[in-house]
Amino acid sequence: MGPRMGSRTQSICSHWLVCLLGLAAPLAAADPLPADPLERQCWLAHTAQRSAVDLREPVSVHFSNLKNGYRVRTPFWVEFGVRGMGVIPAGNANEKAGHHHILVDTPLPRDHTAPIPFSATHKHFGKGQTGTELDLPPGRHTLRLLFADHAHKPYFVFSNEIAIEVTGKRSDPAPKVISGDADSCEAWYQDQRATPRASSERAVYVKNLRDDETVSSPFTLSLGVLGAGLGVAPAGTSIKDTGHFRLSFNQKGNTVKRQDLIDGRSEAIVDLPLGEYEVVVALHDGAGNPLLKGAPLRLSVNRHDR
Repeated sequence: MGPRMGSRTQSICSHWLVCLLGLAAPLAAADPLPADPLERQCWLAHTAQRSAVDLREPVSVHFSNLKNGYRVRTPFWVEFGVRGMGVIPAGNANEKAGHHHILVDTPLPRDHTAPIPFSATHKHFGKGQTGTELDLPPGRHTLRLLFADHAHKPYFVFSNEIAIEVTGKRSDPAPKVISGDADSCEAWYQDQRATPRASSERAVYVKNLRDDETVSSPFTLSLGVLGAGLGVAPAGTSIKDTGHFRLSFNQKGNTVKRQDLIDGRSEAIVDLPLGEYEVVVALHDGAGNPLLKGAPLRLSVNRHDR
């Protein structure tokens, strides 16, 4: 940055509100659809599954991007989903919120009244994270999410155990989609869903949809944060480096719907009329001030399921 640019920035930032709003500028483009036609067709074939509304359990945790039987290269990305409760960093008591843990190749604790231990097989995410990168040796591994309170004591909220197969290193050749071969599409899709996300910079993003996808309404949006200790917490808290999600749905430059996930939720069920929308997800601190704003994500609603 040259002297002229630096002096201009200093002049603009003499007004605190302008600086604050500047923090909310998009940090990156929304995730694009694959450029390759076969890969794009494969990705879009799974859109309904990724955005489906699941109300079978009012309170539950689940892996947002992995399913039982997936085959992945390592390191791989793991995304956490929670329904019916919010996320909050450890050490902050809140009976309606908690933080995630991953149990790797280990069973549920026998004593649910004791704090979850810290070990290689009990991974804690006490900063309010919504995802992580794991590096496991080749072979079969079991994973389970376990939700816990401020003192790391488990709630009665845990995911089904899933088994995954680590097939090799991330540097190994990636699966390719072959025309007319459903198995190759599935292998490529599983690898895509497990690809690590760059987390060197702070960002807020939509986990389960890419730019220009088409959905049926109502649908689920899964939301995530990345980078440098950033986490999620309900509104009204004053925990450093945390915030809650706000969704804005825009048409022709006007906001037609807004959803504030003030309880610290990282998933939203969205109901929109037919049409095309620009979705903006932002992170706001406990007092409601903007912290980060994601790049606009375009989507179309072409069907409404009542």
